Amino acid sequence: MAGHSQFKNIMHRKGAQDAKRAKVFTKLIRELTVAAKEGGADLLSNPRLRSAVIAAREANMPKDTMERAIKRASGGEDGADYQAIRYEGYGPGGVAVIVEALTDNRNRTAAEVRSSFTKYGGNLGESNSVSFQFDQLGQILYPVSKASVDIMFEAALEAGASDVATNQDQHEIYCKVEELAAVRDMLIAKFGDPQAAKLVWKPQNTIPVDADTAKTLFKFLDVLDDNDDVQNVYSNEDIDESVLKTLEL
Repeated sequence: MAGHSQFKNIMHRKGAQDAKRAKVFTKLIRELTVAAKEGGADLLSNPRLRSAVIAAREANMPKDTMERAIKRASGGEDGADYQAIRYEGYGPGGVAVIVEALTDNRNRTAAEVRSSFTKYGGNLGESNSVSFQFDQLGQILYPVSKASVDIMFEAALEAGASDVATNQDQHEIYCKVEELAAVRDMLIAKFGDPQAAKLVWKPQNTIPVDADTAKTLFKFLDVLDDNDDVQNVYSNEDIDESVLKTLEL
């Protein structure tokens, strides 16, 4: 990802979020529900549902929990009408932030997201006020233990990926939005299920953030992550490893 420490930043936040399994499951069930309602319960013909199931498995969601959510939604038993909404703005230090939500109450979610931006010195902007600084791409993640850099790189390019980045923990494969399902399925055939396969907003450039700003920024991003309506949060901060070591995260 853009910025050498972007992945580490995400891992710090992910570690905190993993401890909140109930909230993680709530978000995943919501995505399973929306995916099944939109495209039905067949994983082969519903790419979004396939990606949601992969994410649920990676989070160790019980199989029966997944199946109940899919069955209720595809059978029309789930009465919630979730809408996908994207919020954009600037957080502490002028960091650009994109928030993706699935909500059954637009007014509630907008008020909560706006309040979070305001509380931490940020500013919620209009649609497309920030997204021009990001590229929307398909992203597929595999642990480095799955294959060597060369083998993963060759397999990803053969599958149609446009870029591969490897760090000490993961292979990050990127592709065009419309090619995500095809690239994912070819890689699954070779390496098995990935850790994640979804659409992401990848920053084109990153903004250096000092230690004091980083502390506030992480608190702000955690508050957004903690909101049940919020599915994904993307930001373009770049925090040096020496600064990360000084933070108590």
